[in-house]
Amino acid sequence: MFLMLQHNFDEPSGWVQRWQHLMPVGATVLDVACGFGRHMQWLGARGCHCTGIDRSAAALAQASRYGETVQADIEGGDWPLLDNNLPRQFDVVLVTNYLWRPLFPVLLQSLAPGGLLLYETFALGNETVGKPASPDFLLRTGELLQLCQGLRIVAFEDGFLPKPPRFVQRIAAVGPPPTAAAPAPAHVQPVRYPLSLK
Repeated sequence: MFLMLQHNFDEPSGWVQRWQHLMPVGATVLDVACGFGRHMQWLGARGCHCTGIDRSAAALAQASRYGETVQADIEGGDWPLLDNNLPRQFDVVLVTNYLWRPLFPVLLQSLAPGGLLLYETFALGNETVGKPASPDFLLRTGELLQLCQGLRIVAFEDGFLPKPPRFVQRIAAVGPPPTAAAPAPAHVQPVRYPLSLK
């Protein structure tokens, strides 16, 4: 199952803005569940080449103004972005306010060597302040760290945000470069655990 954020934000996520400096000039960006393209618009204005994927034709009608768009049911069908029968790779893979756990391996395969993964969505605790409340739609404690254990963790946050009130988990992680023999062991990766999020 999936759930997208019900709040209608027009501004790009602060998490995306915070780590934009890690994206190479002219980066290719995959925006998963892109909606109306708020991140595609913001990143495109900064020189990125964006591809957005979503199941809503109405949302993609607007998002298509900011880059390539692909309409697909990524929960019920095959992954549509393939290159030689493998997931097409991007410098940046971006996911905000969306959770479909079976997609995690494809997201990692879609990350180019040395690429940046930015992921932010609801976490356990959100059931105390509103929707989503089902554990199907909430990241478990440390779940993003488990997902990214083969990557270099740049930053990780798990906590409460006040406007609107919500519990989120978010991560910025970088894949190994093409020449790396193996990723660094998880125990040496720098990880930041804040007491509260700003």
